[in-house]
Amino acid sequence: MNENNDFRSEEQGFSDPNNLYHYNYREQHSAPNEQGRTEAPVVSKKKNSFWKKTGVKVTALVLACAVVGGGAGFGGAALARSVGAADSGTTLRQSGRTAQEVTVKKVTGQTLMSPAEVYASTVSSVVSINSSSVSTNIFGQRVESASSGSGFVVTQDGYIVTNHHVIASATSVTVTMYDGSEYPATVVGSDSDYDVAVLKINATGLQPVTLGSSEDVNVGDTVLAIGNPLGELTFSMSQGIVSCCDRAINVDGTPFNMIQVDASINPGNSGGPLMNLYGEVVGIVSAKYSSYSNTAVEGLGFAIPIGDVQAIIKDIMENGQITDKPAFGITAGTMTRQMAAQYQIDQTSGVFVYSVNKGGAGEKAGLQMGDVITKVDGTDISSMEDLTAVKKNHRAGDTVTVTYYRGGESHTTQLTFDAKTAETEQTQQDQQNQQNQQGSSSWGDLYDYFFGRK
Repeated sequence: MNENNDFRSEEQGFSDPNNLYHYNYREQHSAPNEQGRTEAPVVSKKKNSFWKKTGVKVTALVLACAVVGGGAGFGGAALARSVGAADSGTTLRQSGRTAQEVTVKKVTGQTLMSPAEVYASTVSSVVSINSSSVSTNIFGQRVESASSGSGFVVTQDGYIVTNHHVIASATSVTVTMYDGSEYPATVVGSDSDYDVAVLKINATGLQPVTLGSSEDVNVGDTVLAIGNPLGELTFSMSQGIVSCCDRAINVDGTPFNMIQVDASINPGNSGGPLMNLYGEVVGIVSAKYSSYSNTAVEGLGFAIPIGDVQAIIKDIMENGQITDKPAFGITAGTMTRQMAAQYQIDQTSGVFVYSVNKGGAGEKAGLQMGDVITKVDGTDISSMEDLTAVKKNHRAGDTVTVTYYRGGESHTTQLTFDAKTAETEQTQQDQQNQQNQQGSSSWGDLYDYFFGRK
């Protein structure tokens, strides 16, 4: 083909309205020149826009990719079918590892175990506790409420340890074992200051736990909690480390020195065992902080060191109560700045003595209503929590030096603790509740005491 033909062919292509790739910018009718010849007008070649060129290229690219992708997919499927055919069917990769068998071991305190082995070896000693109580509401109607917790067997004949707050005010308690068997339980005794309680079920041949030494627990030790979280997820185990060995916290006004852990602990875990990797019980799971100063927190669980309550547990089992629990023989409360200002007392902190039990340790030591206790054996006392903490370090019959404020002066006296019985503890609690309910009228009596006496 010659050049003219090529040019004409190109012109025809440009002028072809069906050509999608070019557009004819010539005029439709050419004008004759001076010689009468019709000349082809000069073609003004205008460049195609970027979007038109790019759109064409993208369209082509998409079509190409579709063709190639479809071919690849078809080829891959064909290859997979051919491999499957070679293997005589579709197969999945399966590990040939032999799983390690979890064995139940006897807890002797000498054998280090995996968490799975600790669970298998001790879960039969853990129990789920469900209690119910009946109270009367403000309308005089009887209302029944239920709560749940955990516990652990300490003797083969049915003694079980849990928290006091798990069974407080309960009218009935039911214990469920790991094998599903249920038993009605009797509350042998409990103590709110130590948050410990002992139950008894009519059973024999049970598997008791092995108590360890909470004094040997170190920060960073792995610990395990087995219990009944939320009252429904029975016999669940969580794992963590010891965050602090002797953490002082306050639970509903009662001071405790706790083992702090980051294991997952939830309502229903209370009263369950905290174990080390030897399967020994080193603590009683008791509390969890879910918030602090309006701040949500995680990983703050606490357990009562077993060494702090082991003697108390035995005392309750044998006597139904703590026989040597110390008592001041007074009814008292935390002193406040408001009280000091209102009644012109020059002591803004300490423990205010509301009343003195007749014949009790406080009366024998010479304490009177209106005294403010500020120290016990050199330990500063600024609140009832401090006084309760001091008592935990003593037993009935111990003698301490009490510093108190009276009439603008500090005095000291020797006080020998009484033995607090269940009856005296209930009497003191009733007196305290009555004091709280009386409110301003009680303070009126104190006003007469201060300003009416000679």
